[in-house]
Amino acid sequence: MDPRVVAVLVGIVQGVLEWLPVSSEGSVALLLTLVGNASPEVAVQYALFLHAGTAVAATTYYRDDVWALLRKLPRWRPAGAFDADRAEFTFLATATLSSALVGAVAYTLLEDLASELAGGAFVALIGALLIVTGVVQRVASDRGAEATATADESRPDGGADADGDPSAQRPTLLDALLVGGLQGLAILPGVSRSGTTVSALLLRGHAGVDALRLSFLLSIPAAAGAGVLVLADTGLPGIDPTAALLALATSAVVGFLTVDALVRLVRRVAFWGVCVGFGALAVVGGALLLV
Repeated sequence: MDPRVVAVLVGIVQGVLEWLPVSSEGSVALLLTLVGNASPEVAVQYALFLHAGTAVAATTYYRDDVWALLRKLPRWRPAGAFDADRAEFTFLATATLSSALVGAVAYTLLEDLASELAGGAFVALIGALLIVTGVVQRVASDRGAEATATADESRPDGGADADGDPSAQRPTLLDALLVGGLQGLAILPGVSRSGTTVSALLLRGHAGVDALRLSFLLSIPAAAGAGVLVLADTGLPGIDPTAALLALATSAVVGFLTVDALVRLVRRVAFWGVCVGFGALAVVGGALLLV
C-alpha cells in the first residue's frame, strides 16, 4: 500500500483513539503490522512517534486549563504542595516525572521484546494486553459509578458541573505516583494510556468527570515525551520523512476535531467491552498468523 495512504490511516486511528480507553498505540502498531508491512520494531516506534501529534491537539484543546496551571507555577512552594489551589499542578508534575522514569525503562524493554517477536506473536501480544486493559476497566467502572454518585449527592447543584467545585476529591501524592507509573507502563502496545490512568483514578475514588480531566491533561507531556523519545533514539521511525510528517499532521488535526465529541462518548459507552472484544480478535488473528 502507498506509504502516504498508510500514513493518513494511522494518523486518523491515532487522532481518534488517543481519547478513548482503548490503546491507540496498540491499534496503530497492529494496523502497521498487518497493512503497512512494517516490522514489529518499526511499528512500535511509528506508533510512539505519532503521540506528538495528539500532544499538539490536546494542548490546543485544553489551552485555557494549561495556561491556568502555568500561572500557578510562580506561587508554588513545597510546603502545602497538595493544598487546594496547588494540588492539581503538583499532581500533574509528579505524575509526569514518575511516567518519564517508568516509561524510559519500559521503552528499553519494549525495543528488545519487539525485535524478538514474529508478526503473529506480536499481534497476539497486543491482543492479550488489550484484554487485560479491558478487565481492569470493567473493575474500575463499578467503583467509578459509586464515586460519581457520592460526589453528585454532596454537591449543591446535584453534580451538574464538577469544574472548580470544592467538593471534588483532591489528588494526592499516592495518586500521582500510582497514575504516573501506570502511564509510563502504557508505552507497551495494547495498554491504553487513558483507560489505565482513568481506571486508576476511579479505583482511587475520584468521580468520572474529574478522572477524565486529570487524565487528558496528563496526556500532554506524556504524548509529547513519547514522540521526542523516539526521535532522540532512532530519528524518524524507519519510514519516509514525508509520510511521517503527514501522519503526524493527520493525528493532530483529527485529534483536535474529535476530542470534544469523544470525551462525551466515553462517558456513555462501556469501552472495556471494546478492549476485550478487539483484544480477543487480535489474539485469534495472531495465532492464525503463527500457524
